[in-house]
Amino acid sequence: MALQGFSHIGIGVRDLDRSVRFYCDVFGFAQLYALDFEHDEVAATMEVSGAFRSAMLLRDDLRVELLQWVDVPVTGGEGRKPMTELGFTHLSFRVDDIDELSDAVRRAGGEVHDHTLTVLGVDGDAPPSKLLYVTDPDGTRIELMEGVPDLSGFTAADVAALATLSADPA
Repeated sequence: MALQGFSHIGIGVRDLDRSVRFYCDVFGFAQLYALDFEHDEVAATMEVSGAFRSAMLLRDDLRVELLQWVDVPVTGGEGRKPMTELGFTHLSFRVDDIDELSDAVRRAGGEVHDHTLTVLGVDGDAPPSKLLYVTDPDGTRIELMEGVPDLSGFTAADVAALATLSADPA
């Protein structure tokens, strides 16, 4: 039995339409489809009975499913989840301009946590890298990374080759 590939990340939201606009307007996602589950079709999988709405978004090779429960009380959303809490902590995107994207986050109803801004490599020859956390309208933490390397083309074979090179005493 082999893993066929990555499918998607699921994020619970309070207002599906607002969240679809946020991720599409700010980060350039496109909506692939939207589904309404009204009759417990996937209650066993979700481990909850009740109606919910779902929208699958796509950006490059990343798929994000937004889920809004319609008739079931939701929990959470009372502030950002601590980074030390086990489980999913954040999404992360490489960006061209943190300041420009921060403004877009604010305009779309998210929050920018300016105190998290970190600048690395100020004394180096290359331009510095910037890291900053923002949150979507429901408090999901999103890391913005400016000036960091693109590792999207890296494969497991590349990692294995690097491990072999670093283990070679010659």
